[in-house]
Amino acid sequence: MIIGNGLIANSLQHIDTEDHLFFASGVSNSLETRCSEFDREFSLLRNSLESNPGSKLFYFSTLSIHDQSKQDSQYILHKLNLEDYIRKNAARYVILRIGNIVGKGGNPNTLFNFLKNQIKTSTKFNLHSKARRLLLDIDDIPWFISSRCSDIHNETINFAYPYYYDLKEIVHVIQEHIRTEADYAESDEGDFYRVDFTETVTAFFTETSPEKYLKMLAEKYI
Repeated sequence: MIIGNGLIANSLQHIDTEDHLFFASGVSNSLETRCSEFDREFSLLRNSLESNPGSKLFYFSTLSIHDQSKQDSQYILHKLNLEDYIRKNAARYVILRIGNIVGKGGNPNTLFNFLKNQIKTSTKFNLHSKARRLLLDIDDIPWFISSRCSDIHNETINFAYPYYYDLKEIVHVIQEHIRTEADYAESDEGDFYRVDFTETVTAFFTETSPEKYLKMLAEKYI
């Protein structure tokens, strides 16, 4: 069963089974502050678990949990609370902490979509030269679950392509594909957080180099 109708939920349609509960619905805006939105996701998760007691739960969290600058964020505190609830109440679960998703459609404010739209419309933007980001092709989520997660139970997994992309690397590939030069002002700012990846995750991506992975994202989603 799939709970949700967004980008992640739609990517899971072809691997949906009765014995799996894919919880892909909830607060998507990391800047959200309304308690009603957080309460809505918590209630939906609790009710979904109670209605599907024998199912293996897949919950989609965020790698931003590792970002020390966001530890007081209501969104991050909410995600940590839900993760803790799952560990205490789900008989079988896998929590996937997801990086910056790249796919068709989705939130226009995600990193890849934002940069793509700014370059396409020749809109000037600020680029933080010290920033690094972890990207993830939306199609890798169902493929990883179906090929690697059958024997994984009650674990929390950091999931993204295990390479910290410089924003200029991303901009370069996008503008090369669009054939439009990006207009940006570069500043000596930005940060990133280190993430530990399991051998299962690194092995999943081992046949694709960082350069090829980024080029593939541009070819698929621009």
